[in-house]
Amino acid sequence: MKRIMKFLGYIFILACVLILGALTYAKTMLPSVGEVPNLKVAMTKENIARGKYLANNVMVCMDCHSSRDWGSFAGPPKEGTLGMGGEIFDQKLGFPGKFVASNITPANLKSWSDGEIFRAITSGVNKDGRALFPVMPHISYGQLDQKDIFAVIAYIRTLKPIEHKTEPSVADFPMNFIINTIPQKAEFSSIPSDKKSVAYGKYLTTAAACYDCHTRQEKGKFVGEPFAGGFEFQLPGGATLRSANITPHPTGIGQWTEKQFIKRFKDYANPNYVAPKVKPGEFQTMMPWNMYAGMTEEDLAAIFKYLKSLEPKNNAVTRFTPST
Repeated sequence: MKRIMKFLGYIFILACVLILGALTYAKTMLPSVGEVPNLKVAMTKENIARGKYLANNVMVCMDCHSSRDWGSFAGPPKEGTLGMGGEIFDQKLGFPGKFVASNITPANLKSWSDGEIFRAITSGVNKDGRALFPVMPHISYGQLDQKDIFAVIAYIRTLKPIEHKTEPSVADFPMNFIINTIPQKAEFSSIPSDKKSVAYGKYLTTAAACYDCHTRQEKGKFVGEPFAGGFEFQLPGGATLRSANITPHPTGIGQWTEKQFIKRFKDYANPNYVAPKVKPGEFQTMMPWNMYAGMTEEDLAAIFKYLKSLEPKNNAVTRFTPST
């Protein structure tokens, strides 16, 4: 019996050493995505215009990196806050820590090189070598065409500088160790030339990071069927919002036509549209409709074509549960 207990004791000590070693490695040696690239983005009118379209209407960088008016439907960005950061994604929303969108105006990024911004967007590692939690979907952005990333960098360099210091992000245990294993080297692609193809729709869907919100997550890990919805957001006051199923199943967008899909977005681009006020406890959404509404109908049609090509997933989502 003593021999068995002694043996188990050795096994326990060995396990502790291995776990400690793994944690030490994760904390001190990771993330590892390579050196900062040496590059200089061309500040051309074409680059800036393309970057403005992507940052505001497709990748919607300004959705998180501005201050949103959560007293209005879909939380439109407040005037004068574009790029200043400060939006919080914390335990109240179901995240494994408190993650704060940083200030991406020139007031904060003036000390960053184009290469450092590029690495942060596409590989999830900031100027100081710290891993970024993928609420900023760097894994998706690392699959895009480098030219589009250059365009976004050119655009944010033109934003009005706003002096606004954001608090640092802090991950809960064990995410404070796991987070260092998430960043990865980018695997860039090229923009498909056929703007009516499924491939082009897939490219735009990746740029818009639709997968990230429309796939169920638990503490930062994807656990649901791709694009089948169900990702829960705990809203202020105790209500629960869940992302929609956007696969071509009847419980998703299976009965939708292309025209209906485009209209769903473009209704928010109507010059007469005013976001209605939302009281605590009433239906609210994280979906930045007013920003995605700026996409061209051609691009929305391509996204619809790609979503229609997905495997249908039977998942009837209860979109909103009021506080009890």
